[in-house]
Amino acid sequence: MRVLNMKIKANDYKANEIMTIIRDWTTLSQHKFAEKIGRSRNGINNIENNRNRIFLNDFLDICDKFGITVTLEKHK
Repeated sequence: MRVLNMKIKANDYKANEIMTIIRDWTTLSQHKFAEKIGRSRNGINNIENNRNRIFLNDFLDICDKFGITVTLEKHK
């Protein structure tokens, strides 16, 4: 697996935009990305187009699968 060293400030994005960013980082099509995480392409499309939401646990599982670290920081 290729190691990605990219960071985003999640507060600057909507949840659906973060899913699109993660998929873009993997360089996978919606179809291939969906296969890797056990969802349908239509389901990924609906999340990316803000028609469906994703549960936090599912989001964290996706991040873990692709080696993406999620960090929380307290505002100062």
